[in-house]
Amino acid sequence: MSNGDRGGAAAERIGFSGAHAGAIVNCVSYCGGRRVADLPIQDISEALKDPEQFVWVGLHDPGEALLREVQQEFGLHDLAIEDAHHAHQRPKLDRYGDTLFIVLRTVQQTGAEGQTEYGETHVFVGPRYVVTIRHGASSSYAEVRARCETMPQLLSKGTGFVLYAVMDFVVDQYFPIVDALEDKLETLEDQIFVETLNRQATMQIYRLKRDILEVKRAISPLVDVCNRLTRYDFELIPEDTRPYFRDVYDHVIRINEMVDNERELLTSALEANLSLISTSQNEAMKKLAGWAAIFAVPTMVAGIYGMNFAFMPELSWRFGYPFIMTFILAGCVGLYWRFKRAGWL
Repeated sequence: MSNGDRGGAAAERIGFSGAHAGAIVNCVSYCGGRRVADLPIQDISEALKDPEQFVWVGLHDPGEALLREVQQEFGLHDLAIEDAHHAHQRPKLDRYGDTLFIVLRTVQQTGAEGQTEYGETHVFVGPRYVVTIRHGASSSYAEVRARCETMPQLLSKGTGFVLYAVMDFVVDQYFPIVDALEDKLETLEDQIFVETLNRQATMQIYRLKRDILEVKRAISPLVDVCNRLTRYDFELIPEDTRPYFRDVYDHVIRINEMVDNERELLTSALEANLSLISTSQNEAMKKLAGWAAIFAVPTMVAGIYGMNFAFMPELSWRFGYPFIMTFILAGCVGLYWRFKRAGWL
């Protein structure tokens, strides 16, 4: 059963309508770090009357009607809801009153060839609620939720710890992607310096450069996002939770540096490939020039004696023909030896 099917089945069990069942993955209340109950969306406000509880809602490609319902339950800002509905946002962190709105780019490898697909996760974090909204390619957060529920002492820290768990999961998904790009880069370097140069190598370099740039666009803005979350101007992130965000920040910095190193190596590989192609072309031009000079000798002699003059030297000489052929052969052999010695042939 797919993640969407499991989410839909869970939604139907707790009473969601069929229109929203596939989009609602989970809606759970927690108290003291422990799971209390599965909730329908319309019962969230009732659960939040208990000051010790917080609610974690998980959505997958929700429609506008469901987002408006969630907005009413938590009092979310219109601009943030609009961004969450249309997606296609760059990673960022916005603050609307006592709510944080975080956009994360997710990544996932699909297919036998390990093709990379990107999606988005939008996270609303309030004092007593977390709403995660997945769009496009993204792994299910069921693993994150299960891990959090096995650590009630940490989950009791509240919504700040849930945000850390989600961000840590998203960032860790980039490590195998970056490692796979590094393996492709090493293979490409071997192809450049060992195998015969061809146009395909240059095309592969540009494709790999585009893939690395896509990772850079997804991960680079997270440096600023994590840096802001480790500051002390967000009351939603308790002081004892900030070290966890510094751990995510370290992971983001590490991935960002790995991507920068790969970009530099790829640029060097591209320059080396172009240099090798240019050198190969120069070698070919040298050979063509050398053979052209060799064939110029008999062409010059034949051209001179091909002129229709009545009086030319050696025309009536008995040994004229053998002498000219010997001169041509000697000239060609001499030029061939000189070019061979110079490395042109």
